[in-house]
Amino acid sequence: MLLSKDYKVGKTFDQIDVGTSLQITENIESKDLLLYLGLTNDQNPLYIQQEYAALTTYEKPVVPVIMLSGIVTSAISKYMPGPGSYISAISLLYPKPLHHYETLHLSLKVVAKNAEMNELHLQVEGKNNEEQIVVSGTVNVIPPKL
Repeated sequence: MLLSKDYKVGKTFDQIDVGTSLQITENIESKDLLLYLGLTNDQNPLYIQQEYAALTTYEKPVVPVIMLSGIVTSAISKYMPGPGSYISAISLLYPKPLHHYETLHLSLKVVAKNAEMNELHLQVEGKNNEEQIVVSGTVNVIPPKL
């Protein structure tokens, strides 16, 4: 199979240094939540029903954690290292919920490189508008190889 000349490839192992970081901001909109619920057929009322969520300790509908994971993996696939990357391991925690219509401030940082495995170790941290951590952990990524 031939790739077009316009095909974008992310940064290779040698093009990324320890300390390289990326910050992105994602606004969580109703359309995003509805797409997730439609694709997964997840019917948890905590994710979409204001009246139900008001009866819980969360008080407002929360963003499903798998959506937060998807935003993390999407940032890796799009930006760092970028297209052609493969996630070999992921470990994320969700200490506080992110609520609907909040903004996720996500930071990814290369904290180590494993040349033998051609693998980057990323530290992940995502905060809401109140600077509370809503996602944190580590991701191991194999950058594209040309």
